[in-house]
Amino acid sequence: MLFATTRLATVYAVLALIATAANIGAQDLFVRAWSGPYAIALSVIVGTGVGLVVKYVLDKRYIFRFRANNAAHDLQTFFLYTVMGLVTTVIFWGFEFGFEHLFHTSTMRYVGGIIGLAFGYVAKYHLDKRFVFGARAA
Repeated sequence: MLFATTRLATVYAVLALIATAANIGAQDLFVRAWSGPYAIALSVIVGTGVGLVVKYVLDKRYIFRFRANNAAHDLQTFFLYTVMGLVTTVIFWGFEFGFEHLFHTSTMRYVGGIIGLAFGYVAKYHLDKRFVFGARAA
């Protein structure tokens, strides 16, 4: 039991790192490509969207071993996954924009984002296990 729990936590952490890299990478690419109005806010939204899709695909396959019955079922599950993500996005954005406000550098904004994502992903696992993937959860 301890081995299974440790293995699950390790896999989840690795997948969270992949999704975090996708999120922060998308943000960085966006601000390099767009320096217009609201560049930072838009980059965070783009990164959040990229990270959400990457994390959903990885979680449903490797953490919850979820198989949708059809495309409509998958879309419904993704919708619930996204709703649970709204709660954790507040945590993530709070850290990222808080670090931006305090330090005024992109590096520290990304550090805040990484910290916020780490806290958010811990909460998200428990929300997803209970409300999204239900009895199929690990």
